[in-house]
Amino acid sequence: MYMKNYRITLLRGDGIGPEIVAEALKVLDAAGEKFQFRLEYTDALMGGCAIDATGQPLPDETVEACRAADAVLLGAVGGYKWDTLPGHLRPEAGLLGIRSALGLFANLRPAKIYGPLKGACPLRPDIIGDSMDIMVVRELTGGIYFGKRGRETVNGMEAAYDTEYYTTAEVERIAHVAFNSARKRGKKVTNVDKANVLESSRLWRETVLRVAEGYPDVELNHLYIDNAAMQLVRNPKQFDVILASNIFGDILSDEASQVAGSIGMLASASMGGGKLGLYEPIHGSAPDIAGQGIANPLATILSAAMLLRYSLDEEAAADAIETAVEKVLDQGLRTPDILAGDGIRVGTVEMGDAVVKAL
Repeated sequence: MYMKNYRITLLRGDGIGPEIVAEALKVLDAAGEKFQFRLEYTDALMGGCAIDATGQPLPDETVEACRAADAVLLGAVGGYKWDTLPGHLRPEAGLLGIRSALGLFANLRPAKIYGPLKGACPLRPDIIGDSMDIMVVRELTGGIYFGKRGRETVNGMEAAYDTEYYTTAEVERIAHVAFNSARKRGKKVTNVDKANVLESSRLWRETVLRVAEGYPDVELNHLYIDNAAMQLVRNPKQFDVILASNIFGDILSDEASQVAGSIGMLASASMGGGKLGLYEPIHGSAPDIAGQGIANPLATILSAAMLLRYSLDEEAAADAIETAVEKVLDQGLRTPDILAGDGIRVGTVEMGDAVVKAL
């Protein structure tokens, strides 16, 4: 008999989105069976599929369905079909809109190198060592992307400006996310800023230092963004949790994903002030391979594990899924995007079935 029931809203999206979400659901259901909880799913439209059905990338009904859920699982949005639409009507506007509507200010993006995939890392083996496991915590709704912006004429020349702007409250809440994440990992936070130049970074660092006083068990150090970018490829093993503003986190999380070597393996979570979160793989909708049954579902499956850990507090189930993914990779199973050497080529469904079996 099931003790707990959870409500999950599914945004299957476009391109390979429906295929990879379907495999994640098989794994989630198997985890629920093993750990005695039940997941109830509600489908909603977002992205290109929503545009085709309603004319809008984010219908009001979708926002309501997400707000009513315990967590949201997203496949991917976008595709060539909608590239000529105005910006506010493109699929990606739905993603920005749902983050805003749900108040998701923290993006958690793990970058992990799995042992069997070390060959995909562009860094030398002596640099990455036995493994790399980094969590980038990026502020998602403030900073230069959302500050005051505009254009003006100065001395007869056109000029433009974008303002890096943060309040102490915005920094405090993202810092708490980083420190709490570190407590579940290696208990180390590296704060990234440009406090030697930017006033906004000085406020950021001062605020992070105050928040750190409440986490005496977590080690805190600071790096300027230029040094952090260098250190990420020079010695990635030194990092546990990286805390960064919107623009710096955007840059570093993409760099970390390339250091990890396999974009098809990387999950992410966008969180707000409560347990509700939006979980998605970091890769795109890959319309060129949609429907061919060759998409890698592992990033979505790992996103589902994050969903269990951060929104549902089903830590054991999350651990089990991550262990199952490692077992499948140890067995040599590979979708085409990560296939090399003596790997055994499998399709999307076969990979999902293998994770279920390992679980």
